[in-house]
Amino acid sequence: MFRRDIRFRRADRIAAYWPADGELDPRPLLKDALKGGKAIYLPVLSRSIGDRTRVKLRFVRWITGETMHLNRFGIPEPTRRGRHIRPVCHLDLILVPLVGFDSACNRIGMGGGYYDRTLAYLKVRRYWRRPRLIGVAHECQRIEKIETRPWDIPLDAVVTERRVYFRSRPE
Repeated sequence: MFRRDIRFRRADRIAAYWPADGELDPRPLLKDALKGGKAIYLPVLSRSIGDRTRVKLRFVRWITGETMHLNRFGIPEPTRRGRHIRPVCHLDLILVPLVGFDSACNRIGMGGGYYDRTLAYLKVRRYWRRPRLIGVAHECQRIEKIETRPWDIPLDAVVTERRVYFRSRPE
């Protein structure tokens, strides 16, 4: 369903995630993206030492079949670095994993705050157009309402196996 969406078709640089803990698997969609000549990026936990609350995600270009290593949570990450790292503001689309979401496109993540910290600049740059944030979830993960916190970054849309939920713009 999302393969036909204009956000996906127009995106050249797509960040996604490697599925873990029952998350909906985006790899079939990534396979189509690669066939279409799109560049795929996967999140890598920054290697900063010290305060865990300051750790952000970096997005590294992923090539099919390349060597991956497990991060501290047991999730595979690309081993490439240097020129293969793309600043988050240069991505067109980020497919975001989640634990729960509501129909207003608020999300609950795994609790580490990595995506919220990485995307915090979007709170102050209200008219920044990139990247588009698309949550990927099972329909059964939808809950009635999520009480948001000041640091929460809302999604532009959430895609499930049944439908696409779009965030309504504030008036």
